[in-house]
Amino acid sequence: MGKPKIVILGAGYGGLMTVTRLQKQISKAEAEIVLINKDDYHYETTWLHEASAGTLHHDRVRYPIKNVLNGNKVKFIQGEVVRVKKDENKVVLKNDGEVAYDYLVMALGSNAETFGIEGLKDYTFSITDVSAAQRIREHIERQFATYRSEKVKDDSRLAIVVGGAGFTGIEFLGELVNRIPQLCKEYGIPREKVRIVSVESNPVVLPQFDRELVDYALSYLESKGVEFHIGTAVKKATREGVWVGKKGEEPYEINAGTVIWSAGVRGNAVIDASGFENVRGRVKVNPDLTVPGYENIFMIGDCAMIINKAINRPYPPTAQIAMQHGEVCARNLVKKIRGEQELEAFVFNDKGTVCSLGEDNAIGIVFGKKLKGTSASFMKKVVDDRALFLIGGPRLVLKKGKFNFI
Repeated sequence: MGKPKIVILGAGYGGLMTVTRLQKQISKAEAEIVLINKDDYHYETTWLHEASAGTLHHDRVRYPIKNVLNGNKVKFIQGEVVRVKKDENKVVLKNDGEVAYDYLVMALGSNAETFGIEGLKDYTFSITDVSAAQRIREHIERQFATYRSEKVKDDSRLAIVVGGAGFTGIEFLGELVNRIPQLCKEYGIPREKVRIVSVESNPVVLPQFDRELVDYALSYLESKGVEFHIGTAVKKATREGVWVGKKGEEPYEINAGTVIWSAGVRGNAVIDASGFENVRGRVKVNPDLTVPGYENIFMIGDCAMIINKAINRPYPPTAQIAMQHGEVCARNLVKKIRGEQELEAFVFNDKGTVCSLGEDNAIGIVFGKKLKGTSASFMKKVVDDRALFLIGGPRLVLKKGKFNFI
C-alpha cells in the first residue's frame, strides 16, 4: 500500500498555512503533498484595497507560491479547479484532467455576492484578486485622464460609488481619500469635482466595532469628502451609475463613472458545482473541520461555516480565522496520517480586529483594547507583517512587509 496523498486546493491564507505547517510536521515518507492553485502566486487579500486605490503597487501584494514551499516535500500544480468528485476522491481541473486524493483540503476562498441585484455583474467592479485590483486602479486613472481631455466635461465621470460599508468598503474608502488628491494634482483637476459616495443597506457601519470607533472612522472619512448613505440599498446598477433607496422610499439615481461593489462574499463556486450542502457557498463543518459525511475532506477558510455560539451566528470569513483553520487542519491531517483517532476541535482565538483608514489612520480592538489613529495604523501594519511571518518567516517580512527595515 502506497503512502497517502494529501491534496490542498487554494493558496490563500488557509491553504498556505496548512501546507507550510504540513511540510514541517510530516516526513516525505509519510505522505505525498500536492498544492493546487489557479495562479503561481499568493496574494494578500487584506491588501487588495490598497492596490485597487493605487496607493500600493499590485506587485507588492503578491509573492511566488514556491518561495514558501519545500519543493522536496510539496508538489505544486498550477491549475483551475472545476469541481470535486467527492464520492470518487478526485479533483477535476479545467485543462489538466483529474487529480486523485486520499485526503482533501478545500481552501478555495470566496466569490463576490451580488444578491441577484440587477446590473451588478455587468457594471460594477469587485475587489476580488490582484487582476481585479489592477483593473480598478487603471479604470479610475482612465476616468481622470478622459475627463481632462474631453471638451464638454462630464462631472459624473469623476464620481466613485462604493457599495457596502463593511470592512473592505471602509478600508478602500480610506485609501481613496489619500489617492484622490494625488490624481487631482496629476491631472490638473480641482478636488471638489470628485465625488466619493458610500452606500450601505444596514442601519449601522462596521458592527464589529463599538460606536466610539465607528463614529471616529465616519467623521474622519467625511472630513475627507466621503458622502455616506446609510440604511440605503443598491437597487440596480447601470452604465450611468446606480439606483439606491431606503426601505419604503422611492429610489434615486447616483450618476458615477466608477462603482465598486464590496457588500458581501460567498464561498467559492466550486462548492456548489461539487454538490456540497451549503449556505451561500459555505459548508457547515464538523468541529474538527471535516465535512459531514466525508471524513477525508477538510473545508477551511471562506468556504467553511462555524457557528459562534456566543451570538449564534457564523464567524465572518477573515484572514485571521482562515490561518487558524490552517493550523488546526494541518495538525488533524498529521493525526490521520499517523492513525490517531481523536482529532482536535477548532476553537477560534480572537486576537482582535483592525480596520485601516489609509496610510496613517485606523481603528481597532486588539486584545480587548480600543485603538484609533496612528497607534491603530501601526498595529495594522504589525498584523499584516505577522501574517507574512507565519507563512514565510522573516525573509518574507523583510521583502514584502509594511515596515521599511532598510
